Amino acid sequence: MDPVVHFEFPYVDPRRMAKFYKAAFGWQTKELGQESGNYVLATTTETDESRPKRAGAINGGFFPRKKDWPGPHPSVVIAVENITRSMKKVAKAGGKVLGEPMEIPGIGQYVSFTDSEGNRVAMLQPTAENMEKARRRRKAQR
Repeated sequence: MDPVVHFEFPYVDPRRMAKFYKAAFGWQTKELGQESGNYVLATTTETDESRPKRAGAINGGFFPRKKDWPGPHPSVVIAVENITRSMKKVAKAGGKVLGEPMEIPGIGQYVSFTDSEGNRVAMLQPTAENMEKARRRRKAQR
């Protein structure tokens, strides 16, 4: 199975959003800037080598809400081993891939899609280094 590894929420005002989630839940946020599409990372749990230390916990991020973007609602990101193969599987299963994969430096290949119910979801093929770290972590947890 391909696991859910990240969540994403849209925002209108990044500072207001960061203040809310810090006050309500203690989350830490980091604005990545215009070169990263004004994405804001959200740390919701302690991490080790950029991954959650606690099993089942995930971190996430926030993207600017834009009227012309499909599905401006909260969504999840699913880790896949091969994004090209997974894109084909999504289309064959009745979903629609939204564009081409983009490279997130140091993270991996990312692309959004809509599922059979019209929900916006995303998938991520982590870099080889991140895949190896995840394999070692899973092996150590056994």
